[in-house]
Amino acid sequence: MDSQFKIDLHQQVDYRFEVRFDRAGMPNLITDEAPPLGRDAGPNPARLLGAAVANCLAASLLFALRKFKGDPQSVDASAVVNIVRNAQNRLRIGSIDVDLRLGIDGAEAPMLARALAQFEDFCIVTQSVRSAVPVTVRVLDRAGVVLKAS
Repeated sequence: MDSQFKIDLHQQVDYRFEVRFDRAGMPNLITDEAPPLGRDAGPNPARLLGAAVANCLAASLLFALRKFKGDPQSVDASAVVNIVRNAQNRLRIGSIDVDLRLGIDGAEAPMLARALAQFEDFCIVTQSVRSAVPVTVRVLDRAGVVLKAS
């Protein structure tokens, strides 16, 4: 993993930006604000943060399960980003709630308890964000049984 990377943003019109990443072959991304500021031409920064947290957790869980020779078949994630107003009436991200769903039943995963005990600690985005924003995580199996809640 790189210890540093660069992201460039170029304003296209109003609040729509083209995000350019520093790796060849990585597609550019369009971001935008919702009306009345923007035109919803792409995700806004709050949506990108929610996606980053959920994606990092899903990848970390997948890595932990595979490390212990488990095959979750799939790992799906959903995030609910809760927007609140602070004491100065400014919009802020109040919390992020993430559900991770395995493509197997919990009993099918070897060393599941060990993987569940450690995967969150290795998610650099979530652990960085948690110092400012509460992040809750639930891991469910294919049948919807909650395997972990934090």
